[in-house]
Amino acid sequence: MRAVWIVARKEFRDGMRNRWALAIALVFGLLAVGIAYFGPAASGASGFASLAATQASLDSLAAFLIPLIALLLAYDAMVGEQEQGTLLLLLSYPLSRVELLMGKFLGDGAILALATAMGFGAAAGLINLLTHPVGSLVLWRAFGFFIVSATLLGLSFIAIAYLISVSVTERARAAGLALIAWFVFVLMFDMGLLGLLVATKGAVGRAVFPYLLLLNPTDVFRVANLTGLDSGHTYVGMADAVAGHHFSQAWLVAVLVLWVAVPLGAAAWRFHRWEP
Repeated sequence: MRAVWIVARKEFRDGMRNRWALAIALVFGLLAVGIAYFGPAASGASGFASLAATQASLDSLAAFLIPLIALLLAYDAMVGEQEQGTLLLLLSYPLSRVELLMGKFLGDGAILALATAMGFGAAAGLINLLTHPVGSLVLWRAFGFFIVSATLLGLSFIAIAYLISVSVTERARAAGLALIAWFVFVLMFDMGLLGLLVATKGAVGRAVFPYLLLLNPTDVFRVANLTGLDSGHTYVGMADAVAGHHFSQAWLVAVLVLWVAVPLGAAAWRFHRWEP
């Protein structure tokens, strides 16, 4: 376990040295504040509208942006080491392949978690300080859950990036597969489900459709954050289908944890048999 923490600390320090955490936090913070204050501009208004509307907008933003950042952060975690000629050196140290992979995963995950907490936490503090739109406890509870679930979403895509990274031998191919993964999960999945509904003329109804959404971590993230809002289903298109199923936030968080564990476990299994 000590070896895992040593690798994680090195990975985290390298990320901080490259200003990854600061850049991501700045992007998240600026976009969150911009959405909170300028979201109602389309209706001719400005300023904070409501917690429900703000959280729904942030939900869509995070589901679009966090997977991309996570994939870009970690797609070359192993194949990059191989191309640089440092992987064999790392494997010569007294640590197992699984320990190396877990250490790098924890380091990258810590960078993303810190950036998410800093960016969205600063935005929540500014909203609370300048507007007092809702009770502080309600605001921080909503943003606290949002930050935790956004971190889990990011970790799930870091795990997917690691699975990609140990499945190829070229960094360019890993980058291409990472972009394809983002395109499929973020853009194409919901369109595919809509096409399925049209093709089957609604035969895939509410009894099955909500569970199909759970096959996509971005949809799980959206539904988890909007479940706690009274008007949540009004703000998310595909997730409206789960309104009658009453998935609890705790259950949806457990699904997100599975989306972290399964790809990471597959990456560890693949890396154990990988020939660099």
